[in-house]
Amino acid sequence: MVTGPTQLTLGVSLNDDATFDNFLVGTANQQLVQSLRCPSSDSQIIYLWGTHSAGTSHLLQAMCHHYASAEHGAIYLPLSQKAEFDSEILSGTCNLALVCLDDMENLAGDQVWETALFTAFNDIMDGSTMLLLGANSNPLDLGVNLPDLNSRLQSALIFQLKSLDEREKRQALQLRASKRGMELPDKVADFIYHRCNRSMAGLIDVLQKLDDSSLTHKRKLTIPLVKTTMAW
Repeated sequence: MVTGPTQLTLGVSLNDDATFDNFLVGTANQQLVQSLRCPSSDSQIIYLWGTHSAGTSHLLQAMCHHYASAEHGAIYLPLSQKAEFDSEILSGTCNLALVCLDDMENLAGDQVWETALFTAFNDIMDGSTMLLLGANSNPLDLGVNLPDLNSRLQSALIFQLKSLDEREKRQALQLRASKRGMELPDKVADFIYHRCNRSMAGLIDVLQKLDDSSLTHKRKLTIPLVKTTMAW
């Protein structure tokens, strides 16, 4: 079951389900996740990009959970919600252990935020703060107008997060089920996979509904329960 959000510096909250334990590392993403979990001296700044369903936001939040007990704390800031914040929120982030800025495409073209990030970027590079950036495209295609910020972004350690293949998505669904204390047999996972939105967001949404139904009816996850719950 999902518990309440984890509170971070400056009041930004995390989804408690967005952890490394809940993330199936596909074959194509092993080096990326290893670089996040065990950063080296050349990975102070990491730029992570991929499609919405690939799990970029999940990994950024997982890193914040990972750093939750760090002495200087961490912050997760989704720039898709930047209208709710002032760009000054980036000031002083160089004093944190970890700064995660998600949805970078929403910053591109905004002069105030581009300038604020460039300033924060320079301060962070002078210290030991780790900066993790998430976006839906690589830095060259992001559309940032400030040349100096463009240069900084392209100097980061850049990874493309690849979407899971069909087999891995089934495994990810079963992993999420097990973390919720549910057994999801192969045949039930296959039944779900072939009848719903096959994005990870769609699969997890179905799993949430099945979790609620399983608890309500005190029944295991079976194909009949799936049919009844989802009206398939």
